[in-house]
Amino acid sequence: MDLIFWRHAEALDPIEGQEDLLRELTPKGEKQASKVGSWLDRQLPEGVRVMSSPAVRCEQTVKHLGRKVKYKSELLPSGNLDDLLLTAGWPESKMTVLIAGHQPVLGQAIAYLLGLPGGDCSVRKGSVWWLRSRVREGVTQTVVVCVQTPELL
Repeated sequence: MDLIFWRHAEALDPIEGQEDLLRELTPKGEKQASKVGSWLDRQLPEGVRVMSSPAVRCEQTVKHLGRKVKYKSELLPSGNLDDLLLTAGWPESKMTVLIAGHQPVLGQAIAYLLGLPGGDCSVRKGSVWWLRSRVREGVTQTVVVCVQTPELL
């Protein structure tokens, strides 16, 4: 199974009294999302399952992919690692799954799947981490296929 994590692009700082879920992308964030969305669209297989947090900044990020998206409350900023992995179907799903979401849960998922000490991994805004589950000599492994940032596109 391939599991792709895409952190939302740069968003506006919260305004006092504004609900966090309503924060929008900055102009820089729109450019980041456009670059990464175009790159991802060329890399992803046709049958990819795309799921996103329903937070506005994630909706605005993933729209640049131009594919059908399912919005899942389990992927909100308040979500946890277990819900994220269950929603993705890791590692049993036969499909490639792309999750558009937030820190810290994306970094926690990456750290967990790669066995990184400390239980957390920093994920830059707009970046993609592409992981793959495979079995070698009867042991399930997670390998990094690619890490891509908007700055390198």
